[in-house]
Amino acid sequence: MKAVLCRTLEGIDALTIEEIPEPVPGPGEVIVKVRTAALNYFDTLITRGAYQFKPELPFSPSGEICGTVISSGEGVTDFAPGTRVMAYVGWGGAREQMAVSVEKLIRVREGVSDEVAASLSITYGTAIHGLRDRGQVSTGETVAILGAAGGAGLAAIEIAKLLGARVIAVSSTDAKLNVCKQAGADEVLDYTSVDLKTGLKALTEGRGIDVVYDCVGGDQTEQAIRAMAWQGRFLVVGFASGEIAKLPLNLLLLKGCSAIGVFWGEAVKRDSEGHRKNMIQLMDWVVEGRLKPLIQKTFPLHETRKALKVIRERKANGKIVLSLD
Repeated sequence: MKAVLCRTLEGIDALTIEEIPEPVPGPGEVIVKVRTAALNYFDTLITRGAYQFKPELPFSPSGEICGTVISSGEGVTDFAPGTRVMAYVGWGGAREQMAVSVEKLIRVREGVSDEVAASLSITYGTAIHGLRDRGQVSTGETVAILGAAGGAGLAAIEIAKLLGARVIAVSSTDAKLNVCKQAGADEVLDYTSVDLKTGLKALTEGRGIDVVYDCVGGDQTEQAIRAMAWQGRFLVVGFASGEIAKLPLNLLLLKGCSAIGVFWGEAVKRDSEGHRKNMIQLMDWVVEGRLKPLIQKTFPLHETRKALKVIRERKANGKIVLSLD
């Protein structure tokens, strides 16, 4: 079978496509014929050894897949061959077949496409966990999303709207801001032309932001906290800027606000049932037509490097997916 392999930590340009042996299921595992595998920003980091997870070499990128069960190991009774499944696998998804523990499998509902199913776990899973479980967003609150035009930000726009929030999308360029509007943002703010603190305050008539969903880090972090409302919640989601900001803690005191870590990958391991419920909720919203993930482009497996370059070069306005069908 074919697999995209990272053999050295030299980044996505060093990825190769190779023939490797087909996997054999262990106890409690199934073999999934991978039909689609979604890519994310962290794939550009993990292939350089710059992510918190550091798999043993060689490994395949892609942490979320959708496919069909083709065989099962000892003790598996719930997932017969032919069952459509999706899974968050951490890494390893960019290959034609994969052994996956049944604990990670979520059945895919009829009406949810392979591309969408593969795209739900990480960005949408992080968004629903961050905004609902950690941020406790409620109807009528104002949520500002930093890095709103990327895959993680667009997912957060949609989830925040489904939770009843007013959404301010923060990004740059008219094209990116238009994508945010199409995803459902109520207001947009170009941080390159307006001071972020001043802009956010103006859009809330001086009251401030109830919840900030920060996918970016760097210079925007402190300015966003300075624009928060009393007892707001600042959600630390990621550091796409490459810079981890240092916070003046007196700001948290003066605003009575909280800085909350959103470590979705660890939360999945510690609360697998909570993750499963969130995935089922996301699929329900898709089937109902209330959640419509934007799939920007689907690439064949042999163009994985090209697909990842779109993400690395900040040209992804939506999900980038590999098709192995």
